[in-house]
Amino acid sequence: MRARTFTESGRRAQIVRAAIEVIAEAGYLKASFSRIAKHAGLSSTGMISYHFAGKEDLLKACVTEIEEVTGAFMQPRIDAAVGHVAQLRAFVESNVELVGEHPAEIRALIDLVKNAGSQSGAVNGRLALFEEHFRTGHAAGAFGPLDARTTALALTAGLDAVVATAAANVPEPAELTRIGRELADLFVRATAPETTGEPE
Repeated sequence: MRARTFTESGRRAQIVRAAIEVIAEAGYLKASFSRIAKHAGLSSTGMISYHFAGKEDLLKACVTEIEEVTGAFMQPRIDAAVGHVAQLRAFVESNVELVGEHPAEIRALIDLVKNAGSQSGAVNGRLALFEEHFRTGHAAGAFGPLDARTTALALTAGLDAVVATAAANVPEPAELTRIGRELADLFVRATAPETTGEPE
C-alpha cells in the first residue's frame, strides 16, 4: 500500500470534515455523497470514491476523526486531575464543555452511533472504564459503598442525556460550564464515602 501524498491527505481531511458537518446538520440518512461533495466544494462525487471505498469507509474515518478531536480536548484535563474523584469530575465537566467547542462533531457522533450503527471505541469503552474507575476508587477509599457497574451505567446514561440535550441547542460557554459542574457535583455526592462527604 503506497503512502498518501500531502495533497491526498489534505483532500481526505477535507472530505471527512465536510461529511461530519453534513451529518451534524442533516443526519446520516441524508448524508449522500452528492451532498457531501457539494458541501466540500468538490466538482463530483468521484473524488470521494477515489479516497474512500464506500460510505462505510468514510463514516469510519469520521468516527476516528471525532474521537481524535474529543480526545485532544478532554484528555489533558483528565490527565491533569489527581485522584479518582478529581478524574471523575474532569471527565464529566470536560465532556459537557466539549459540546460548546465542537458541536458539529458531537451531533454527528450521536447521529452515527444511533442511526448508522457506527462503532466508537471511545463511546463503547466508557462503561468498562467507568466501572473499573469506580471499583478501584472504592477500594482506595475515594468512593463509598456502590455497585460499580450500576454506577457506571447511571453515569454514562446521565452524561449522554445531558450532552445530547446540550448539542441540540448549544448553550453559552458559561452555562455549559455550570451544567458540567452541576452534573459532576451530583455524581461526586452520590459516590462519596458515607462518613467524610466529598473526598479531596
